[in-house]
Amino acid sequence: MNLKGKVAVISGASKGIGKQTALALAQAGADVAISARSKDLLEEVAAQVGQAGREALVFPGDMSVEREIGEFVTKAADHFGRLDILVNNAGLGYFAPVAELTTGQWDQMFNLNVRGVFLLTREALPHLRKAGESVIVNIVSLSGKNNFAGGGGYAASKHAVLGFSRCLMLEERKNGIRVLAICPGSVDTGFFDVDAEGMMKPNLEKALKTEDIADTILHMIRLPQRALISEIDIRPALPTS
Repeated sequence: MNLKGKVAVISGASKGIGKQTALALAQAGADVAISARSKDLLEEVAAQVGQAGREALVFPGDMSVEREIGEFVTKAADHFGRLDILVNNAGLGYFAPVAELTTGQWDQMFNLNVRGVFLLTREALPHLRKAGESVIVNIVSLSGKNNFAGGGGYAASKHAVLGFSRCLMLEERKNGIRVLAICPGSVDTGFFDVDAEGMMKPNLEKALKTEDIADTILHMIRLPQRALISEIDIRPALPTS
């Protein structure tokens, strides 16, 4: 895919993997619609996108709220006239034994990590189908494949996203949509207080960087339409504990 003039919708784009992916796509020639809850941080990302010579549409919103998700997609499609790429990155995690996990924490994780991904994807699909050559990237986690004490809620939500991604890939490839589930291990984003594979604080000097994830996503998107990488595990080369 030639990214020049393409449009990407990215949730959780104010920092971390979402921000770095937005900047990488802009540097490759794409315009971006970015969402997160912090308008100030989004504006900073938008300024950097502008420095790369591309345009950013800023939408401060909560990607666990159906109405706001619908507004985000509608505004992006109306503003740019097309949608080519969706990156589902917004997510949160609470880490505690099941016996200590609150109902509210469980619901917050599933509302954003799973329900939000479903809703944003469903709203974007009609536009992505029209493009004829489009990509959905779901940021999962190695927690979507591995189990660890204290991860009962977070890991369960990421297992759900991985299952969703696998089904979506089978459904939408006939419509010209390639679906990638990328499962990073420890990334230096400030998100994890624990390692996704061992519940230990990671050594950030050995952890992946956000640009490692963004570069991997960009590589997949740039492949010819005939080539579909549906799932990628990416982890630090050396243990981070």
